[in-house]
Amino acid sequence: EVQLVESGGGLVQAGGSLRLSCASSGFAVDDYAIGWFRQAPGKEREAVSCINTRDGSTYYSDSVKGRFTISRDNGKSTLYLQMNSLKSEDTAVYICDAPRLARGQGTQVTVSS
Repeated sequence: EVQLVESGGGLVQAGGSLRLSCASSGFAVDDYAIGWFRQAPGKEREAVSCINTRDGSTYYSDSVKGRFTISRDNGKSTLYLQMNSLKSEDTAVYICDAPRLARGQGTQVTVSS
């Protein structure tokens, strides 16, 4: 069974940092394109960051560029999202997604101002 499980969310003050993890089972994170999107109440879903399996190239939305870093540990089959300089507008449920393969349940990130 293919599965993605996120962890690392929580409550943090504005300007703080969090690192999200997404552990895969049933497949390797370096075999598929994989990334993060977020969903905040009353807002459209936003693709935050993803990593291309072929060349390791990365994508970041303009809203997080320069503050967030996506990475993966192939040995642990885990995807990470390092989030620095967090803002209140980053508050959302962050969901790990490997398109057409698996999607996690999400982890809540709340940034207090």
